This record gives sequence, C-alpha cells and structure tokens, in this order.
Amino acid sequence: MLYFLMRRLVSAIGLIFVVSIVSFLLIQAPPGDYATTLKADAMSRGGMSETEAEAMAQAARVRLGLDRPLPVQYLHWIGGIVGHGDFGPSFRQNKPAAQVIGQRIWWTLGIAIVCHLLATVIGAGLGIFAAVNQHRLGDSIATTFAFLGMTIPRFFMALVILYLLAFVIHSPNIGSLFSADYVFAPWSLGRLGNLFLHVWPIILIASFGGLAYNLRVMRGNLLDVLRQPFIEAARAKGLPERKVILKHAVPNAIHPLVMYQGVIMPYMISGELETAIVLSVPTIGPLMFQSLISQDIYVTATIFLFLSVLLVVGNLLADLALALIDPRIRQGAHP
Repeated sequence: MLYFLMRRLVSAIGLIFVVSIVSFLLIQAPPGDYATTLKADAMSRGGMSETEAEAMAQAARVRLGLDRPLPVQYLHWIGGIVGHGDFGPSFRQNKPAAQVIGQRIWWTLGIAIVCHLLATVIGAGLGIFAAVNQHRLGDSIATTFAFLGMTIPRFFMALVILYLLAFVIHSPNIGSLFSADYVFAPWSLGRLGNLFLHVWPIILIASFGGLAYNLRVMRGNLLDVLRQPFIEAARAKGLPERKVILKHAVPNAIHPLVMYQGVIMPYMISGELETAIVLSVPTIGPLMFQSLISQDIYVTATIFLFLSVLLVVGNLLADLALALIDPRIRQGAHP
C-alpha cells in the first residue's frame, strides 16, 4: 500500500509540474500583455497620446518583469511558489495573487463540494433505480434526464435562470453571496438560508450535469453486473431481490463510479465557474474571467494551477479509495 501511495504521489507531482508549464504558456499565447491593457486604458480613459501611452506601457513592462523572456518569467513564478509560497502579484489589484484568490477560493470550493455530494448521492441512487427498472417508465425518465444533463450547456441554463430571476421574478438575490443585512452578520441559520437564496442556481446547474454523469455510469455498471453468473446464483438460492441488488450487485458495480469521482470534482468546479460568471457571483469564476481579459497572468496561472491540483488530488483520492475497497489493486501495486 505504501509503494502504491508513493508511486501515485510521484506521478501526481510530475503531472502538476507539466500542467503548470502548459497553462503558463497558454496564458501568454494571446498577443499583448498587461502593459498593453494599461496602454489601451490610458488612451481611452486618460486621454493620453499613443506615444505617451506606449512609453508608460514600456515602463510598466520593465517594472513588472514582463520584458523578460518567457522561460525566465515561468521560472521566477514557479520558484517563488516552491521556495516561498509566493504565487506572484496581481497587477490589476496591486496585491499578492494568493490574497486575491484566497478571498474567493473557499466559497468556490465549498459550493463545489456541496454540488459534488448531491450529484454523487442522487445520481448513484437514480442510476440504481434506472438499472433495476430497465426498459420501464422510470428507466426512460431517468435516461432522458441524464441525456439532458449531459447535453444542455451550463452557461445556457445559467442565462435562462438569470432571465427568470431578473425579468420575471425580479429577485434581489443576484450578483452577491449575501443580502446587505447578512454581509457582516455572524453565522446563523438565517445567514445560511440567505446564502442558499443567492447560490441555489449555481448548486442546481453544477449538480445537474454531475448527477447526469453519475446516473449514467452507475446504471451502465449495474446492468453489466446484474448479468453476471454470481447474481444468477444468488437469485437461485432464493435470496430476496432487494438483498441481491444492494448486497451483491451494487458493491461490485461501484468501483468505476468511485474511480470517476476523481474527475467529477473538477467538473463541479468548472460548472460553478461558468454559472458564477454569468450570474456575477463573487467566487473565482468572475475573477478568472477578469484576469484573462486584463492579462493578469499570475492570477490566471494560479487559478489554473489550483484547478489542476484539484484534479490530480481528486484522482489520487479516488485511487486510494479503490485500493481500500478492492484488494486486487493493492496486490497489483507491489513491485
């Protein structure tokens, strides 16, 4: 088991390093940089001439280190992370990137965990129901539900909900996490309920897609297991169908679902990001969008690094969970 864990940790660290390089290169791929954004703002809002704005932009490049070669910028950024825990500055907000992101990341992670739990529990339950009732009305409804969840774009669902909230219901709970009365209030049931009134569209949309995927995975796996000879043997012994399903079939069908959980958590995060951007909820979604537009590279790179770490950690935890519930994986992990 220790060898299995160490091998997964080494591969995870290597993968994070490669992802950090690729993400940093992709962020720098578009033409221009943050100084270009400053130049455009100075000309459009400050009334500067192009010559004056270009001189100001060049001075900003030197001051911010954007004039250095790309490999040097990357090594400076990754070296600060490894050596000092410094993720670089936010050019746009003139603060450390970790401080800018840290103000929002816990909300994002908390909402994503809630979405993940709902999608897993409800999706697995509906998948079991659909498999047991194959080719019946309940199975048809569940598979249609899964099809819609996997095909409807999440930003489109967010736009529809935004339209309903803003123009039909005229809801005041848009674009924030709390109402004015609860922003600085201590935690209570009232404040928790007020938070839910503001974030329920995010939970609904992000959970919907993940729920559909979990439903599909669980249904397909359980249908395969129900055709196995040991299930027929259990039924031939006279065991109740409920016991055959829950005690023999489901435990053997859950392995791919456990493995899939390493992928579904970043999917929940991306769903939260898309919905938060549309609804302007102050999580890291709008922050990432603004940093991409203004080319605030260290904020964007840190967010991408966080998402990649989350994906790798999710897969690592899924591998460990599989190793715990399936001794064959532990035995196969020994050199």
